[in-house]
Amino acid sequence: MKNIYLVGFMGTGKTAVGKELAQKKKWHFVDLDELIELKEKRPITDIFAKEGEAYFRKIESKTLKGVAKEKDFVVACGGGIVINEENTKVMKESGIIICLSAKPEIILKRISGATHRPLLNVENPKEKIELLLKLRSPYYAKADKTIDTSRLSIKEVVAKISKIMVQC
Repeated sequence: MKNIYLVGFMGTGKTAVGKELAQKKKWHFVDLDELIELKEKRPITDIFAKEGEAYFRKIESKTLKGVAKEKDFVVACGGGIVINEENTKVMKESGIIICLSAKPEIILKRISGATHRPLLNVENPKEKIELLLKLRSPYYAKADKTIDTSRLSIKEVVAKISKIMVQC
């Protein structure tokens, strides 16, 4: 096994689970969004505001390709990374894709108050969450495994992923 890619909508626990999983496996952890912010020397909200989503997605794909050359990495990916089929191909070729999911109301509760979520800086965030989940669900369905994190602790999700890894 080369890498573990955690995909799914924002607020499903990709970063928190990824850090814990990497620590347990004694692997490296990288949050793709944080890596992009480091490379671009600015927050993602700024990239979206000044360059737009298309520019961000291009940088995201390039950053993913760089990480995919490594091994023994747990990678927390941005929620929209799977929209680009090439990204899914890169992840499948270099590891396993685990999709973390959660119910819209749980996502809203987890991310309420966060100002660094450019796609949710709208009047009705729950409606936007439901729409984006519906649009992205066919892409998330291409993951190797899916885990609903709605009612699970971080440790429980890590245990489920560890069990999946043993079976691979």
